[in-house]
Amino acid sequence: MVFVAKTRSPDEWKVILSTISTLVDEATFEATVEGISFRGMDPSHVALIDIQWPNSTFERYECDDSVKFGVRIDELSKLIKRASKKDSIEVSMLEDGLLTIKTQNDYLREYKIRLIESSASSTPLPKLNFSSKVVLSASEFDKVLSDVQVVSEYISIETEAKLVEFRGKGDSGEATISLNSESVGLEEIEVKEKSRATYSLDYLTRITKAVSSSGGTIAAEYSSKMPLRLECRIANIGRIHFYLAPRVQD
Repeated sequence: MVFVAKTRSPDEWKVILSTISTLVDEATFEATVEGISFRGMDPSHVALIDIQWPNSTFERYECDDSVKFGVRIDELSKLIKRASKKDSIEVSMLEDGLLTIKTQNDYLREYKIRLIESSASSTPLPKLNFSSKVVLSASEFDKVLSDVQVVSEYISIETEAKLVEFRGKGDSGEATISLNSESVGLEEIEVKEKSRATYSLDYLTRITKAVSSSGGTIAAEYSSKMPLRLECRIANIGRIHFYLAPRVQD
């Protein structure tokens, strides 16, 4: 059994691990010939993350069989964070059952960590048809969420024609952010029918902050009173999908 995955920098692993840590403390990755994947749901079953990291995005990738490896996110994150910006990261696994992490530029580090038993069960993706879609830069989406979070723990998204409004309401007051096709940061808006739903800001801000530092865009798709799907589009990673159930009271 051979598994080796090498990236040119630690940034990709940092984003992946930071994203997963917003929902769970432990993760079971699956590596195949096609690449690395992860799917997990938070303990309350409100949010789900689905990651597909294709082999074409790695500097070097080898995997001759399907292999699963379970890790504690904080343990792996500590090792990855030791790497500098220009260090390559090589993650590999041999028959000894240990995961090897090498960071190298002009300074070589090599760590080995023990894997944990996989407790993950197969989680099916929800089958959804979305009525509205908005695509924003990750930094703009983060700013919108932060603006609403000043007064509310929830955010309502409403789309109509070429307009999207983000609203929040709490004991201290209300907030409304309106964006149209001319707004800076709004890259795309598609509305099949008027839609409105409300979601937890806690989950959304955590996932957005995890990916916004790497730039890229976030595509938000939803329908009235239905789950929200975020697609985080980040260079050299592939696909990160985040599903969030709507607020029940909405």
